[in-house]
Amino acid sequence: MVPFEAARRSFIIDEWNSLIILVKPKPEVSVNRAMDAATVTLRRLRGLRVGEPNTFDLLTSDQVLSIFDSLTFAFFFVMLVLSSIALMVGGIGVMAIMMVSVTSRTREIGLRKALGATRRAILWQFLVEAATLTLLGGVIGIALGIGVGEVLKRLLAFNTTIPVVPAAIATAASILVGLVFGIAPAARAARLDPVEALRYE
Repeated sequence: MVPFEAARRSFIIDEWNSLIILVKPKPEVSVNRAMDAATVTLRRLRGLRVGEPNTFDLLTSDQVLSIFDSLTFAFFFVMLVLSSIALMVGGIGVMAIMMVSVTSRTREIGLRKALGATRRAILWQFLVEAATLTLLGGVIGIALGIGVGEVLKRLLAFNTTIPVVPAAIATAASILVGLVFGIAPAARAARLDPVEALRYE
């Protein structure tokens, strides 16, 4: 802590925005009364006349918390949009991979149908494959995230714990993405005619 005049002479500071005075009223004094008293005192110290606007701002702790809440909500909304786009792109990628898998395994599907496999069995097979694919991706992503977090925790000397519930939700979401985007390839495989599938080259 240094006097303001000494700080102004020794450092490059913004005299309009860098000076912050914290006021803590006594327990028996309300916030409104404290703000009025601080306003009167600051106006008198700055020589402001009646009718002239204040050359300072007053913020209560509730207002500061409200600003932080707004910033946190905006950050959360942006991250939600970005993660939704990432899930959509990943789901489309899974659907494309499964479509290629169905095409390359057409004879296998035809053989299974010829041996008595039902549409439901074929549908379930490819849905399980899509869900397994996205589950492995989700588990690898969570493991990488935990690993990077542990490294940063050791480098920055943080003391944090791994949240179990969000990790479980992320795992369930990865499985859900596989099921949703695997429906179209699985339905295509289930609708294949066994005769045409066996003739496929």
